[in-house]
Amino acid sequence: MALSEFEIKRCERKLEKFLNKRRPPEHIRNEVDIGYRLDDQSITIIEIRPNWRDPKVSVEIPIAKTTYVKSKSVWKVFWQRSDMKWHSYQPAPLVKSLEEFLQVVDADVNHCFV
Repeated sequence: MALSEFEIKRCERKLEKFLNKRRPPEHIRNEVDIGYRLDDQSITIIEIRPNWRDPKVSVEIPIAKTTYVKSKSVWKVFWQRSDMKWHSYQPAPLVKSLEEFLQVVDADVNHCFV
């Protein structure tokens, strides 16, 4: 089930605050930046770079993902391995809030969200 409109706005505010803290300096954001995608009940943090073959085209590289499980009121935490599949993040596979997910990504104990 998708997040409600209220929940989406709440998530967007928290994500913007997180991104503002982590974004690179403004003068290099055309070379590398970070953002997010919100799809249904999942949020993916992405790195944005120009395509090396065609710098006019942006490439989005997934960094971290969380999915809200409404029935359990938890967020599942994922990282993308070299096989390009999402895997449960074992130090913290489940968190209780979006804020906790963002703290896990920020701490990056196992260096998975690089």
